[in-house]
Amino acid sequence: MYVPHTEAEREKMLSTIGLKSMEDLFQDVPAVERFPDLRLDPPLTEMEALEELQDLASSDETTSELVCFLGAGAYNHYVPSAVDAMISRGEFYTAYTPYQPEISQGTLQAIFEYQSLISALTGMDVSNASHYDGATAAAEAVSLANAHFRGKRSKVILSPALNPQYRQTIRTYNPGTELTFIGDNSGVALDDSPEALIPLIDKDTALMIVQYPDFFGRVYDLSKLAEAAHAAGALLAVSAYPIALGLLKPPGEFDVDIVTGEGQPLGIPLSFGGPYLGFFATKKDYLRKIAGRLVGETVDNRGQRAYVLTLTAREQHIRRERATSNICTNQGLIALATTIYMSLLGKNGFKEVANLNYQKAHYAAKRLSELEGFELWSDEPFFNEFTLRCPIPVAKLNESLLEYGIVGGYDLGLDYPQLSDHMLLAFTEMNSKDDIDLLVEALAEVSHD
Repeated sequence: MYVPHTEAEREKMLSTIGLKSMEDLFQDVPAVERFPDLRLDPPLTEMEALEELQDLASSDETTSELVCFLGAGAYNHYVPSAVDAMISRGEFYTAYTPYQPEISQGTLQAIFEYQSLISALTGMDVSNASHYDGATAAAEAVSLANAHFRGKRSKVILSPALNPQYRQTIRTYNPGTELTFIGDNSGVALDDSPEALIPLIDKDTALMIVQYPDFFGRVYDLSKLAEAAHAAGALLAVSAYPIALGLLKPPGEFDVDIVTGEGQPLGIPLSFGGPYLGFFATKKDYLRKIAGRLVGETVDNRGQRAYVLTLTAREQHIRRERATSNICTNQGLIALATTIYMSLLGKNGFKEVANLNYQKAHYAAKRLSELEGFELWSDEPFFNEFTLRCPIPVAKLNESLLEYGIVGGYDLGLDYPQLSDHMLLAFTEMNSKDDIDLLVEALAEVSHD
């Protein structure tokens, strides 16, 4: 085993913190718990271990075996085989992170292309090299706003139609700050438009965050919201579903300040919840307050194109307590997969995928709303996700749907008690007309059992 420190170095460090031995480092752990009997099973041969792992894996059911209509933040999209083929190449797969940019030109160029594509997709000026997931990216929007106003504005408005997990992450992400989060108990009804949030904006508001389309699948014009926020001197952030931007107006055209979102739909498999990718784009006015990595293009001393990690002085590992954020990394391999996915599809392919999502969802909405006891919760425009009011509890419906090989929608009553018996259903290019018809037939049967 390689130990990087000499005995003298270890003794000096122990002396500095007032301890005499390495064992003293664990003195707060009860002695009986320091070296527990792990009671491990007997060792297995490679062949036996492989057989056991395969047996365990066989108990999992995935979207390869089941028809899936579950969304609510992660979506079953098709990933072209070229994505995995390219990211599995050694020069990409083994590259961890560009700490030495002068010898990481390929990695940096891939990140630069990712940033360019995200900026074009969102209609914003600049993108960073990615965050861990959509929830983290949304939380970093709060950090940016707090840094922009230097803590002089303490109010953050969270739309109740923002993904509940994102709202939880935002609150967890900002402990010990003077920020006050408004939204859950603001009196704004779930069936209100985002403009109902405008009266909450005042001179103490740093940021408002809304979702586009919102968590319930609805699509709204955000122009008046942006105008109201800017009139009060506040910032507006939008958490966007990237596939929807193939058809819908990009958030940048609403004059929003920050666009974040979950990049999983862009060529990343569901993978039981991760790893995913959070994208983050903003106006150039806030360029120096963006968290994480930012790759820039320049020329070297020979006049050749070169890529660099730019503005790194703002990062946590250099500025420490003065940094905007503690994030100083990015999802390199996942961002590369997203870059390959968007490059493969191109503008026309991306628009086609978005259109398939839209058309399938609207066909499903028409069929499902014709079922006895079922009706659409909202008549607002939607993209590929909508809320369905059900005649019996959603949990019971979903349990019955599994018998038909169907993963049903999300039970909104888990996060919104007032929406008990409401199901959030998602439809992607992976759902055929036959799949949708099967869902309709199955719901018609199980709702009357």
